[in-house]
Amino acid sequence: MQIGILGTGGMADALGAQWIRSGHEVLFGGRDLGRAKDLARRWDARFGSLREAADFGTGAVLVALPWDVATGVARQLPLGGRVLIDCTNPVGAGFRLLTAGGPSAAAQLAAAAGPDARVVKAFNLCHEDIWRLRPPVFDGRPLGVPLSGDDAEALAVVGELVRDVGCVPFAAGELEQGAGLLEATAALLIRLWVREGVDAQSIAPPRELAGR
Repeated sequence: MQIGILGTGGMADALGAQWIRSGHEVLFGGRDLGRAKDLARRWDARFGSLREAADFGTGAVLVALPWDVATGVARQLPLGGRVLIDCTNPVGAGFRLLTAGGPSAAAQLAAAAGPDARVVKAFNLCHEDIWRLRPPVFDGRPLGVPLSGDDAEALAVVGELVRDVGCVPFAAGELEQGAGLLEATAALLIRLWVREGVDAQSIAPPRELAGR
């Protein structure tokens, strides 16, 4: 699969490396071509501009840009028909959800990318270091990755890429509601991990006990 990656930060690096190891072709696209080149050299991959990454990503395009610039970038790129993976989190100072009361970041991205773009919210609940693990397994269980989107084919593509990282995909609802829930969950988890020093896994009981 040809995967274009928009961005040259930690998420681009971690997920791009995993997909390259799985046999996919990856092109890292950056606003700073020097950073894109350095990242590509690290993994023996291609690099280019953001537009070149969008053109290259016939299989999928990972949006690994700061959430507040992603929509502006999306308006300028040829993303019609592309499977867009949105891993951004609109979390600001004080761990505040910056999209509260309005459309989710993923919904805003979908609107900016155009009616033919197929956005899937995924990979937003964990720090980049988790995605570097080979594979992300905890207490003998592969990490679950919730996916939110409206297009069945796009969800299947992203599900394949989740499995290539060594994780298990599962449905988290349609984009209008599911993405907002995932982004709010990320804000909560980041607050618990960073500010409170809490092991966030401790707040969710095992499934077999949850209904008792």
